[in-house]
Formats: sequence, C-alpha cells, structure tokens
Amino acid sequence: MSTDHYFTAQPASDDERRTRIVHLAGRALEVEVASGVFSPGGVDKGTAVLLNEAPAPPPSGNLLDLGCGWGPITIRLALEAPHATVWAIDVNERALDLVRRNAERLGLGNVRAVLPDDVPDGLEFDTCWSNPPIRVGKPALHELLTRWLPRLADDAEAWLVVQKNLGSDSLARWITDTLGLPVERETTSNGFRVLRVTR
Repeated sequence: MSTDHYFTAQPASDDERRTRIVHLAGRALEVEVASGVFSPGGVDKGTAVLLNEAPAPPPSGNLLDLGCGWGPITIRLALEAPHATVWAIDVNERALDLVRRNAERLGLGNVRAVLPDDVPDGLEFDTCWSNPPIRVGKPALHELLTRWLPRLADDAEAWLVVQKNLGSDSLARWITDTLGLPVERETTSNGFRVLRVTR
C-alpha cells in the first residue's frame, strides 16, 4: 500500500496517467491526471466550491495558485485572465509536470508551474486562489501561509477554501492574529468555507 501523500515531492506510486473531462470556466476540457497527486479523479469538492464562489480574477499581473495539484485552479485563472501570468506552485514534482502538460494541451502560454523556491524573490501577487494542503499539519500549513500571503500586493485578495470540520474558523483567526490580514467568511457550501483574505 502506498504511503504517498499529495504533498510528497517525488511520489513513489506508479505514475499512471489518465485523461479526464472536467468543466472549468464554462468549458468542457480534457486534462491529464495521475496518482500521487491531490484529487487524481478530477476536480475535488472543495476546489469546486472555491471556483464557484470566487470572483473574476484580475485581468493582468501575477496570479498565484498555491498548492496547484494537477491544475484546476491554474487552468481557470489562465483561461479567465489570458494577459496575466499564473504562477502554479507545488512541492510535488509530478503535479507540476501535469500542470505544464495540461497548460500546453490547452494552449495556455501564461502558466508558470514551479517549485516554491523558483518564484523570483520580491514578486508580489495580484490575487491568490488556493485549496491549501490542510493535512500537512498546522506547523507546515502556517509556515506555507506565512511565506505566501504577505506577498499579496496592496489591496489584493486571497481566496482560500477550507473544510469546515478541518479548522477553517481557527485558521481564519490565526491568519488575522498572526499575519495581521483581515479575513472574511464569504460563504459556506457543502461543508467548506470560502475565506477572503485582504492585504
């Protein structure tokens, strides 16, 4: 039995690639998914809630998908903001390969799928959309958010989706108390909270 997690840098499980039809930005799209990556069957429930509730992204600038998996958020952002650069960040190298392949398959030349350390220092983001990896545990999750949320540009917003019973409300309080960033609970749907973080 594999002990891989979707936040493993190099998954040991077989790299079994499959194609799926998913609906993103009002279109039916064929994408490539694989084991060893978060939500290998398609768009997971939490991400679907986020994509349904988040507003249109900024039309230009640098947009961040934090913990991109195979890329549903990245694809949505890239389709809706073709003049923006979408940074897809993950520690899972298989996930990054899938994002690159899916972007190429869909003709999305504005996607940069990179490891966290490959993002240029000082780059600020005009929005961040994320279904953050809650199951990495609080210390790792807090470290992740401490690194990236303060890189929002002035007046920019981050949109996070977190399962209600996995600590969405305590995470919202932590972001405000520790990072000094206001958080609003925008909606609750299918057991998930959508949080809006403002800079």
